[in-house]
Amino acid sequence: MGAVGDGPTLLAVPNVSEGRDEATIAALAEAFGGGAARLLDIHHDADHNRAVFTLAGPPGTLAPALAAGAEVALARVDVTANDGVHPHVGALDVAPIVHLDAADRGAACAEALVAGDLLGRLGLPVLLYGPLAQGRTRAQLRRGGRAGLARRLAAGALAPDFGPGQLHPRAGATLVAARPPLVAFNVELAPGATVAQARAIAAAIREGGPEGLPGVRAIGLELPRRGAVQVSMNVELPAGPPLRDVVAAIRRHAPLARAELVALAPEAAFAGFPDDLPIPGFDPDRHLIERALARAG
Repeated sequence: MGAVGDGPTLLAVPNVSEGRDEATIAALAEAFGGGAARLLDIHHDADHNRAVFTLAGPPGTLAPALAAGAEVALARVDVTANDGVHPHVGALDVAPIVHLDAADRGAACAEALVAGDLLGRLGLPVLLYGPLAQGRTRAQLRRGGRAGLARRLAAGALAPDFGPGQLHPRAGATLVAARPPLVAFNVELAPGATVAQARAIAAAIREGGPEGLPGVRAIGLELPRRGAVQVSMNVELPAGPPLRDVVAAIRRHAPLARAELVALAPEAAFAGFPDDLPIPGFDPDRHLIERALARAG
């Protein structure tokens, strides 16, 4: 995999709990991309009330970029007012460092730990997940939402890995990891479907479900602003299936309207993707990791 700058290329994919205020999203983009890291992509959604930024750079560039964006999030995002449908515990909700090659896992872990320290110094409680935290998941940390996380911190059942011991009053907490790429992929069911159907499909196809696909995390959501229902997924790689298999599994339960890619994905994930399922706004040159990095130089 080519590098952006000196050293191996890593990605950071900060998720901010703001998907509606264009001025705040622009300020976040300027902060994340204002240093040595390259801003490759921004995806935001009003129903989820969430913005996802994709940054690329060598070790030493991504942790400062995350801290710069976190300062804007602290100033402009009040997570207690967020009514988006996406589960969240913080203004800068998750901030993973992504290694594109197994050989770069150590560099990603080091960058994630530096990022955690910098975010903690800003007054954010930072909790690690994934391999840096003995495999605990985001879902486990988000159980019960912000209130549930606050109770566990107060009871001593959890302790932040960096930063203060309690939630920030406006910005909550931030979850940090080092991980391989995943595909954040949503499928909207055809008109007439219900959120109960979407939830049942998610329960069936997620890992551990009766038709479980390895590496697939799925929830069913209602999108009131779109007037639609959605199966929202993370397909964790390299164990996860190609997206064509995910689409086929959902189609066994319901007809589909369209799909959505959030942030970037490896090109291999789209091998054999069905031509009859539209992905509005999808541009392979911008949204496939390998091509986006080649364009970045």
